[in-house]
Order: sequence, then C-alpha cells, then structure tokens
Amino acid sequence: MFKLPHIPRERLPGLLAAMPKAELHIHIEGSLEPEMIFALAARNGVALPYASVEELRRAYAFTDLQSFLDIYYAGASVLLKEQDFYDMARAYLARAASENVVHAEIFFDPQTHTARGVAMATVINGLHRACVDARAEFGISASLILSFLRHLSEEDAFATLEQALPLRDKFMGVGLDSSELGNPPEKFARVFARCRELGLHRVAHAGEEGPPAYVWGALDMLHAERIDHGVQAIHDAALVRRLARERIPLTVCPLSNLKLCVFDSLGAHNLKQLLDADLAVTVNSDDPAYFGGYINANFTQLFAAQPALTARDAYQLAFNSFEASFAAQADKRVWEHRLKECFQRYFEGD
Repeated sequence: MFKLPHIPRERLPGLLAAMPKAELHIHIEGSLEPEMIFALAARNGVALPYASVEELRRAYAFTDLQSFLDIYYAGASVLLKEQDFYDMARAYLARAASENVVHAEIFFDPQTHTARGVAMATVINGLHRACVDARAEFGISASLILSFLRHLSEEDAFATLEQALPLRDKFMGVGLDSSELGNPPEKFARVFARCRELGLHRVAHAGEEGPPAYVWGALDMLHAERIDHGVQAIHDAALVRRLARERIPLTVCPLSNLKLCVFDSLGAHNLKQLLDADLAVTVNSDDPAYFGGYINANFTQLFAAQPALTARDAYQLAFNSFEASFAAQADKRVWEHRLKECFQRYFEGD
C-alpha cells in the first residue's frame, strides 16, 4: 500500500462515497426496486399480491434468508421480456456508476426465469446489452456471473449450464446462491468441475448462515476463486489462516447481513475482525432494493457504526475490490491509480 495520508474521521463519509470501487456481490434481480416491479407488472399484465409500492416495501421485514427469498422470487415474476432484463440492469448500472463503482460483476439467476417459461437467451441478451450500453453511457465496466440455485438439484444446474453455453461469450463465470442451509457446496461438485473445464470463473455463497465447513467445501469441492459472504469463517482459525494465505476474497454485504439477522447490529458486524486477520475482504450490496442500501450506504453505515474503521481500512477495502475482481490487470492498475488520487485529494482538502 502507498503511504496513506491522515484523513480526519469527519471526512470519511464523503471519501467513502467518492472513492472508486468495484462491486463483486450484486444480484441483479435484487436491484429491482418496488417502483420498477409495479411498472413492469403493468407493462406485462402481471398481477401482484400487493396493492401499492408502499405495501410491497412494508413486506421487506425479513427474519432470515428464506423469508427474503420468498418475496425475492415473487418480485422476479414481472420479468418476462428481454427489455425487462435490460431496463433492470441499466437502472442498477446507472445507480452504481453514480456511486463511483467503476466495475461490477453481476449475478443473475436464470433458473428463476426459465422455470417460468422465459428463454435463456431473453435473460442473458437483455442483461448483456445493458452492460455493453452502460460502458458507453456511464463509463462503468460490467460482466455477468450465472448463478445456480442451490435449493434445486445438480441435474437442474447441468441443464441450465447447457442452455446457457450457446451464449458463453456473454457471461464469464458461475456462482452458487439461494437457500444455504441444507444445501452444502459438494452437492454441486460435478457441475462446477464441468465449469472449470470450460474455463469459467467460479464463485460460491458460503458461510453466510451456513457453517465454516461450507466455506471449506466451496474451496475444496467447487474450487471457488471467491467466497460470497464468508463471515462465518471467523469461527475456524485454520480456515482464516488458509483464506489469508491463499488470498481468497470474501465479498461481504453488511446491510444484507443486518437485514437477514446474521448480525444483531452493524456495530456487531465482524468485517473489521476479518480485515485485521489480513483477509481480502470487500464491501458489496447483495440485494440493495430489499436490504435498504446500495454500495455507498453499505460503506457509510458500517463505518458510522464502527469507529474503529479508518481511512486506511476504506482504502484497503476498495483496493481489495479491484484485486478480487476478474478484470484485466491493466484495468486494475488504472483503478488503483484513481483510488490513490482520490485519497490524495481528500488529504489535501479539495
């Protein structure tokens, strides 16, 4: 790390918002705001079990991961046409760019849509077109990660992969999400082995509600290059040492962890502990429309709740996000230079 200037704590909120960063844990269906859900429902003639935007927002009172997933899948029912997927992704990318996200690696859940009769090409083409247009319009780079739903079978995952392969040039990796408890990573070992043979990047949700053993499984059975969430790893000292030694990134989502009752408060979140253990931690928004904040809100609310977090931590988290991405090395160096310039400007009081 370059010699970091001292930046007063009162300037941290502005710095957190202004600094360039990458977002590596964002479910595009989880960026679907209630207003857009109602607009797409009207456009597509879909009946919703809520009378208004306000009533839908009031339903966002989750007690655990499953209670969130139930309403998440209901919201996705309004996505039927390629333009719907385009509009959803473009709205997220515009918001992300406004929060100084320079690069996003976006999860999408094709099984949520193909099960409703939506063609794979409809999903991927709409999302990919938005990524292409966002680079020209907003200056943000973005790529797609196809996520398998772990509550479904591995056979279903294999079928989904085969459906997606004709569009292989439009996504760069695969992930594993949905209900964690009772669905360990090894359930998907064969399909991830196939993805590895195909040269796809591999990430997996593990250690959010599930135990540290699920993180071990994601590493050893799925050969995951990143762990999404991973906050339960702190309970296994050998696992923490391995994650640090191998520089396996953790894509942590503070507001999501709070909303889904993984932690009782942001003050109790263990991100600082993970960071101090020399883990490659990053901050992300997960499902921002449902969890009360996009990436800058995750940074600013966490830092406000934890006075021990410093400007040095902010720099490290942003730096980690670039290093943990699957972007080209040349792009990483450009973003890291911009990050240094941002911190220098704040030091100088501009």
